[in-house]
Amino acid sequence: MSKKWISTPRIEGKSSRQAHCDLPEGTYERELGKEGFFGPAAHMYHPRPPTAWSSFEGPLRPRAFDTNQHAEFGPSPWDAKDLVSNAKVRVRTWRVENSMDHLVRNADGDELLFVHNGSGHLFCDYGHLAIEAGDYVMLPRSTMWRLEVTQSMDILLIEATNSSYMLPDKGLLGPHAIFDTAMLDAPQIDPMFKRQQQGEWRVVVKRLNVLSTITYAYNPLDAVGWHGDLFPVRINVKDIRPIMSHRYHVPPSAHTTFVADRFVVCTFVPRLFETDPGAIKIPFFHNNDDFDELIFYHRGDFFSRDNIKPGMVTLHPCGFTHGPHPKALGRMLEQTKAATDEYAVMIDTRDALEVSEEANGIEWRGYVDSWK
Repeated sequence: MSKKWISTPRIEGKSSRQAHCDLPEGTYERELGKEGFFGPAAHMYHPRPPTAWSSFEGPLRPRAFDTNQHAEFGPSPWDAKDLVSNAKVRVRTWRVENSMDHLVRNADGDELLFVHNGSGHLFCDYGHLAIEAGDYVMLPRSTMWRLEVTQSMDILLIEATNSSYMLPDKGLLGPHAIFDTAMLDAPQIDPMFKRQQQGEWRVVVKRLNVLSTITYAYNPLDAVGWHGDLFPVRINVKDIRPIMSHRYHVPPSAHTTFVADRFVVCTFVPRLFETDPGAIKIPFFHNNDDFDELIFYHRGDFFSRDNIKPGMVTLHPCGFTHGPHPKALGRMLEQTKAATDEYAVMIDTRDALEVSEEANGIEWRGYVDSWK
């Protein structure tokens, strides 16, 4: 069981004793924290929203990108459009309209597919999985796979470069919270897998971001069985049961779905709003201390953001305070409905993210002014 020494924080001036609750009248809270939401933190109370800037100058700024503007995708995930990357993670978007006529293998790290739109079938070393919108599919490094399309799919690809995806430590909540691992589906060697097309097949392998092709005179997805504890898994966002507190707005880290080396993947799904009169009912203002934050918006009404639609991505790099847009601030203590209605994927990275040229071409440059 995890333990924590009792420590007493300092309190100065006009302050709340409980973070995210019972704010002094006429104030806005700002959290300054280390190691995301896991390290020591301080909470400041300001008479004005800490995002009320009049201008931004220089390369550091909040950014937004509309992946719906991407066009001319190729038939392979290696044709996907780069969004952001660093030494530990690479994020791309891909639209696949036709079934793949070759296999692929990522030798650079585990691959996490998030299906934004569409449906189809995934065939891999381990068998067959039917996939649809809202599915996460985690493919261990060097898994051979391909897709057959039943409805054109938009997919977010998140590579854990030179590392592996794992599950978060759920601590006091126990192992069955958020989702039971029994909810993770595995590929099956079913009749559909056994009826795959035969003949010559190519496997296009990515290693150090360079492609090589291995050709077989037969379909190498020909396993008749397997056993072990290393295999692809799938879970749909509708099967994720969020952590909620009616008296306290829980931090984004409570919604962590997968953990890799120096980044985490979190999932925001519909949940009840807080009901305690003194608890804030919107995301709290916080500094990006130690982490860059990327959010992909999947479905619903993104209640803390204006002019953001499904398929868009926001990037808040380390170095400035961010939080809800002005319209959401009017509902900080009282919401007009009982629950949120949003699905989104958040990637928090311990190392700075580099924005690709493809992403620069689809940027909404007015995003920095959307807090005015």
